[in-house]
Amino acid sequence: MKRALFAMVMVVMTLGAAPAPLPTSTPLPANTFADGATYVIEVPSNWNGTLLLYSHGYRFRGSRNPAVDEGSEIADLRPVLLARGYALAGSSYATTGYAVADALRDQMSTLDEFVRRYGRPKRTIAWGHSLGGLISIGLVERHPDRFDGAFSMCGMLAGSESTWNQLLDSEFIFKVLSNTAASNLLQPANITDPDANLRAAQRVFNDARITQAGRARLALAAAFGEEPTWDSATADPPPLPDLNGRIAAMLKSFEQNVLPAGFGARQELELRAGGNPSTNVGESYLSAFRTLPQRDLIVNAYKAAGLDLEADLRALDATPRIPADPQAAAYLKENTNVGDTLPVPVLTMHTIADPLIPVEHERNYSEAVPVEVRASHLRQLFVKRAGHCAFTSAETLVALESLLERMRNGSWSNLDPEDLNESAREYGEGLNSFVSDDRESAPVPPSFIEYVPKAFLR
Repeated sequence: MKRALFAMVMVVMTLGAAPAPLPTSTPLPANTFADGATYVIEVPSNWNGTLLLYSHGYRFRGSRNPAVDEGSEIADLRPVLLARGYALAGSSYATTGYAVADALRDQMSTLDEFVRRYGRPKRTIAWGHSLGGLISIGLVERHPDRFDGAFSMCGMLAGSESTWNQLLDSEFIFKVLSNTAASNLLQPANITDPDANLRAAQRVFNDARITQAGRARLALAAAFGEEPTWDSATADPPPLPDLNGRIAAMLKSFEQNVLPAGFGARQELELRAGGNPSTNVGESYLSAFRTLPQRDLIVNAYKAAGLDLEADLRALDATPRIPADPQAAAYLKENTNVGDTLPVPVLTMHTIADPLIPVEHERNYSEAVPVEVRASHLRQLFVKRAGHCAFTSAETLVALESLLERMRNGSWSNLDPEDLNESAREYGEGLNSFVSDDRESAPVPPSFIEYVPKAFLR
C-alpha cells in the first residue's frame, strides 16, 4: 500500500508537558463482532473518565486490517495517552476499501462494548486521520448524544460525493489530453479490471512525463485535483520561479495518489455502491480554470511547452461526460457528506500542502456548517508543511489540548499559531519530528500558521 494514499499518520492526545510514569493498563485482546470486524480497548488503571475512539484511514482491498486505537507512525504514543489516564478504543471495520458504512456501525459497536464493560465515559471524543477524520465527524453528527467532541485530522471533509467527483475530473483530463491509443482504453469509471486499468494508466503517465508538453498536460490534470506544488515534509517548498520543481511535485502527487485511487481503488467503491457514483456532467473545465488555485503555473507551463491552453480546455468541454448511476450516487452521498449539523465542539487540523486530501476540504466543510453554530463549535488549525497528515506528535498534542480546554470551559482559547508553536516546542525534539522521504526521523519545528484555504473546486 502506498503510504501516501489514504494513509494513517501519527496522532496523540495528552495533557501537560512531560509524560508521567506508565500506569498498569488492562488491554483487552482484539475481539470480533458478528460482522467480522475486530476491536481493541485499553483502559489504564488511573482512567480519567475520557475515552478516545479512534477511526483509522483507508486501507486497500486485500491489505492487513488490524484493529487500532491510535494512529502513531513516528513514535508509540499509546503509553503517553495511557499514562495520562485516557482510555483508547477502535475497530478494524468489517471490510477494507471505502468502508465508511462499516466504520460508522463498527465504531458505535466498539463504543457500546466499552460502555458494557466499563460504564459510560465522562467524555467521549471521536478522532481520526484522513478517511477516519470524515468518519469521526460522521459519528458525532449521527450520534450527538454519545460524543462530547471530535478531532478530525487531514479529514476528507468535503464529503464523499465531492471528493470522488474531483478525483474523476483529474482522471478525465488525464485520459482525454493524453490522447493516445493506450489512453483511449483507460476507464476513469465503471472499471472492470482495476489492476489492468492501473497498470495501463501508469504506462500512459510514464509516456507523458518524458516530454515538456506531456508534463504540462499532466500538471493541468493534477491542478484540477488541487495537488500542491510542495511534496516534502522535511524540506522547504520550491521557490515560485522554479516552474519545473513545482510541476515535479504535482506530478509526484498525481502518480502516487490519483492513479492508484482513481484508476484502481475506485472499482472497490463502485462494487460497494452498486455502480459508478461519480459524475462530471455539467462541468465546464474552461470556466472552472478561471478559479483554479494553480492557474498561473499552468499558464506558464503551457507557454513553455508551446501548447494552446484554451484549445485543450475547449477540447475537454467538447468531450462526452461521464454520468453517475443514481443509486450509486445516493449511496455515496449518504456515506458520508458532512456539515449539516455541528452538535459538539469540533477541531480540525490540516497541512497546507496535502497531496491526497487538499487543504481546500477545510473551506468546504466550514462553509457547510450552519452559520449560527460555526463560531462557537468549530475551529480549524493549519500547519505549514507538505504531506498527507504530516503532523508532529507535539503539534497534535497541543491541538488536542485546545479541544479539551473548549470542552471543559465552554469557549475556545490559546489558538493563536505562535502560542500553539510555543507550546509544541516545550515537548522537545523527540515529539517535534517527522519521518523524512528516506524514512528517517528528522526534527522539524512546530509550524502552525494563520491560513485561509481557497475554494474546493467540487
